[in-house]
Amino acid sequence: MLWVLRGERLRPPPIWLMRQAGRYLPEYRELRARAPSFLEFCYTPELAVEATLQPIRRFDLDAAIIFSDILVVPHAIGRQVEFREGVGPVLEPLAGGEVPEFDSEILRRHLASVYEAIARTRTALGPQKPLIGFAGAPWTLACYMVDGQNRRDRFAATRRYLAEHPAQFEVLIDVLTRAVIAHVLNQIEAGAQIVQLFDSWAEILLDIDMAHDKALEHWSVRPMRRIADALHERHPGVPVIAFPRGVGEHLALYA
Repeated sequence: MLWVLRGERLRPPPIWLMRQAGRYLPEYRELRARAPSFLEFCYTPELAVEATLQPIRRFDLDAAIIFSDILVVPHAIGRQVEFREGVGPVLEPLAGGEVPEFDSEILRRHLASVYEAIARTRTALGPQKPLIGFAGAPWTLACYMVDGQNRRDRFAATRRYLAEHPAQFEVLIDVLTRAVIAHVLNQIEAGAQIVQLFDSWAEILLDIDMAHDKALEHWSVRPMRRIADALHERHPGVPVIAFPRGVGEHLALYA
């Protein structure tokens, strides 16, 4: 699989999924019942390792993806995060113009269990199966942090924050970019061989009152490029997968 991500062609092509563990697996449901909350599930290495390995054992996929969540980064920089049954993730919303602080050492300590799970999984997989680490892209993390949750109004509070406090929003994206850089570097140092960046709400940028390409370039592509550059400076050759959901023909901006 690593050869394919570096531009080679293999027949048959390798197969993996962006999110491999989940409720479709009965063994996952049994495992999930052992943790009192979803975050504690993510932060318990033995559970995270087992959740990562379950789909590999069942389907012999060509790569494993560490079991975690994109919202561990906001949690690590001091925001309240919980996962409610039937609702999904709910965060403490940022007030208009509010920007959290970021400390790389605090983030490393807070997410130490995630990195331990990566190290254990890398050992368990052996040399034939690459391990993918991941993070949410800054724009998507900002959407969750400002709105507090995914609502039907397509993150109206985030778009209002951006319109009313553009300078502070730039700082917010900078803070999140630095936090994601720290998180993915820690994952690579723990044993991840590939990193995927999930910009799950990149499509919202098509609604912003700018030319589509400019909004995507400024708030989504630019921070992702900065993350990839920092990663490659420290770890040349580590592949980065970009997943900007819903951008359609603008996908070429990310290539």
